[in-house]
Amino acid sequence: MPIVVDIDVMLAKRKMPVGTLAERVGITPANLAVLKNGRAKAVRFTTLEALCEVLECQPGDLLRWEPEA
Repeated sequence: MPIVVDIDVMLAKRKMPVGTLAERVGITPANLAVLKNGRAKAVRFTTLEALCEVLECQPGDLLRWEPEA
């Protein structure tokens, strides 16, 4: 998939556990895992906004496009 999710990168930069992020964003750890592993088909803007607020970043820090090989 050409959209790459870099939540793991931001979690490492912020030294924050996945469970803490899920709790602060208000989603289940399972749903966060689906998103961060790139298996999600969509993401709500409210979820993206909450992720950016908690991680103190921009949407482009979490999502990027890579052309297919």
